[in-house]
Amino acid sequence: MGQNLIGILMKTLFSALCLLTASPAFTAPLDMFRDCDECPEMIELPLGEFMMGAPEGEAQLEYHWYNGALRPTTIENPFIAHEEGPLHLVKVDIPVAMARTEITYDQWMICVNDSGCNGYTPNSSVLLLTATESIEDVVRVEAVGSHPVRNISYIDALAYVDWLNDKTDTTSYRLPTEAEWEYAARAGTQTPFYQGVYVTQDQVNYSDQDAARVRADGDPDYIISSFPVPVENLDAANGWGLRHMSGNVGEITLSCWSERQQLFTLTSQYLEHAQTNGTCDRVRRGGNYVFSKNFSRTGARYPIDDDARVSFVGFRVLREMRTPNP
Repeated sequence: MGQNLIGILMKTLFSALCLLTASPAFTAPLDMFRDCDECPEMIELPLGEFMMGAPEGEAQLEYHWYNGALRPTTIENPFIAHEEGPLHLVKVDIPVAMARTEITYDQWMICVNDSGCNGYTPNSSVLLLTATESIEDVVRVEAVGSHPVRNISYIDALAYVDWLNDKTDTTSYRLPTEAEWEYAARAGTQTPFYQGVYVTQDQVNYSDQDAARVRADGDPDYIISSFPVPVENLDAANGWGLRHMSGNVGEITLSCWSERQQLFTLTSQYLEHAQTNGTCDRVRRGGNYVFSKNFSRTGARYPIDDDARVSFVGFRVLREMRTPNP
């Protein structure tokens, strides 16, 4: 108990110190716009700087893989998410706007019906299983309309971006780099979640730990018991008005995966690296409704193949606000 209290106090002190160097959490309303009737609503973000990454010890798992085996996390056998560090200061030197929500199923299908998005209609059904049901009771439910679109790969997301740029006669839309994504998600904070150290399922759509018994392998960090929610559901907006940056569906970024943080100091450097690195696994951010809340922390990051279509992964778009080169 004493060690847990010390750990909490240390994390609180660390967060306070980081906030001294992070951009302030803006509370004034930011500019919102929509470039066309079919376009996603965008929020123009303030310029600033932030501490990117998560400190060692922030990630909390009851079990983790070690030397090829699933083991309980203990003081003697701790879990450290090395890929989330080292912490480093990043300055936002490209003005951008971020989509207020994840791209929805309806928004995707507008693209498809307008001869875009390579004509791809993603699977919209979800296997619904609660902690009180057996595997025989599983049912399929359709997550369409204002639910986030899922089963979207990085390559698919690029097709939507291409359609959006054609629709608006611009080249300003793209996927965010992981640095831009994290800056937007933090909204001036340095805690594990925008809301603080702890969150509830009224704020973040993650999978409930109490449903662990639906899985036979005894791993409560990988349980399937939840369901994606429409993008306007829950108290899920951060201080900049961006919704579901934590939880609901994982979000594909432009950045290539690396085993450690790349330690660039400018968002323009993250963009240049992402645009010149060729084919690679991409970085997925934001957690999802399938896994526990640990995976939805702002600093959590995971790899995904650029052609992988995963049932709990979608995306949101970014628009550069700088004047394009002639």
